[in-house]
Amino acid sequence: MPRVLGIDIPGFKRVDYALRYIHGIGPRSARDLVRKAGIDPAKKANDLADEEVTKLAQILQQDYRVEGDLRREVSQNIRRIVSIGSYRGLRHRRGLPVRGQRTSTNARTRKGPRRTVGAVRGKEARSAAKQAK
Repeated sequence: MPRVLGIDIPGFKRVDYALRYIHGIGPRSARDLVRKAGIDPAKKANDLADEEVTKLAQILQQDYRVEGDLRREVSQNIRRIVSIGSYRGLRHRRGLPVRGQRTSTNARTRKGPRRTVGAVRGKEARSAAKQAK
């Protein structure tokens, strides 16, 4: 497994696919990166020479914002939106979908698992609910 910028990329995959394991590198930027470095995209990541790996790392540091820097920038952007109190910031704060999706159904990824709200019917169920508290 070659290491690029401290990230292990899978060695058994093609270089253009393996580079996508770096946060901030998608299909297009992986293709452009391989083209700039002058590497055959069909080559397996394990078959990369040391100078090719260093060339990739050098291009990544110069031209792309990846991993920690990108994560920090995104979290700062979200923090800024929350602090100015915009609608999107309120949605972030409440843990609800931000981009206009419906919430009456679905949205389970943002809202978390369902929590049943309502009266518990039956004497046995009520006593079990009290004991659970």
